Amino acid sequence: MIIGFFLIIYLGPIMLILVVMGVQIKCFHEIITIGYRVYHSYDLPWFRTLSWYFLICVNYFFYGETVADYFGALVQREEPLQFLVRYHRFISFALYLAGFCMFVLSLVKKHYRLQFYMFAWTHVTLLIVVTQSHLVIQNLFEGMIWFIVPISIVICNDIMAYLFGFFFGRTPLIKFAYLLSQYQYFVCPVEYNSETNRFAVECEPSNLFMIQEYTLPAVVQNAVRWKTVNLYPFQIHSIALSSFASLIGPFGGFFASGFKRAFKIKDFADTIPGHGGIMDRFDCQYLMATFVHVYIASFIRGPNPSKVLQQLLVLQPEQQLSIFNTLRNHLREKGMLPPAVEEAQ
Repeated sequence: MIIGFFLIIYLGPIMLILVVMGVQIKCFHEIITIGYRVYHSYDLPWFRTLSWYFLICVNYFFYGETVADYFGALVQREEPLQFLVRYHRFISFALYLAGFCMFVLSLVKKHYRLQFYMFAWTHVTLLIVVTQSHLVIQNLFEGMIWFIVPISIVICNDIMAYLFGFFFGRTPLIKFAYLLSQYQYFVCPVEYNSETNRFAVECEPSNLFMIQEYTLPAVVQNAVRWKTVNLYPFQIHSIALSSFASLIGPFGGFFASGFKRAFKIKDFADTIPGHGGIMDRFDCQYLMATFVHVYIASFIRGPNPSKVLQQLLVLQPEQQLSIFNTLRNHLREKGMLPPAVEEAQ
């Protein structure tokens, strides 16, 4: 499994996205199947059909948002995509509304309560599985290091919890973060190159992945006899990530265990012999992915020039010209655009 994981990373972002989608679909299937069996839903009309239909609708919405955000150049080039992106949210709502109407039409008097149970079951499953797997992909586009490190932290934390405990277990993770921070392949945001029609992971690494010198507090200096240390800023962030994985991450597993006990089942499925279902392996990963997404949005992510440019390219020519004139005037006021250059332009 470890060799397979490294192979998938080597194959790049597209393969990772496909793997996330596959895991999402299997986790959804496992949870829906539990509801189908526990509530004896075999006689409910359209239950499974509607469950999978809603899964398709929600994925259409989330992946459509991803296309609009990260594939602006491709959208600008293809007219059908321009139409789909422009009316994406309306189309998504219309698709969901069709499923909602189908559910109402499927109501049977003797099964009202059970049908509403399963309707809620499906939507909670979508919230837990699909929404959070979308956040995993969002993290991936910030750079594969934000995908690999959190997953590895949860895995290592599970192992270290049995072997060495919380404090000892964090040290290798910081070294792992140090190792990955040295390679553009892991630290660069994943962007679509319209010229080559493929994803690119090349960039000038941000300050987050540049060695910085930090002065240690006086108390620490006296203890270790060092005044300064050289670290990647990402290593400091990895401490926050590993702390969450150690202290809060296990609650995802506790939640899953409580869920299984409530319905008197040992595992979500028997997909992996001796380990249960896919959901049994990813119960902590989804919670971790949500935290990483919130952490990036709160403490890491700044304005993205590439994304702003993609949004500008899909505007009407007169809108682009208006923004150009506003930006030119702004630069002139700040003295960054000399009058001679302006006249020449």
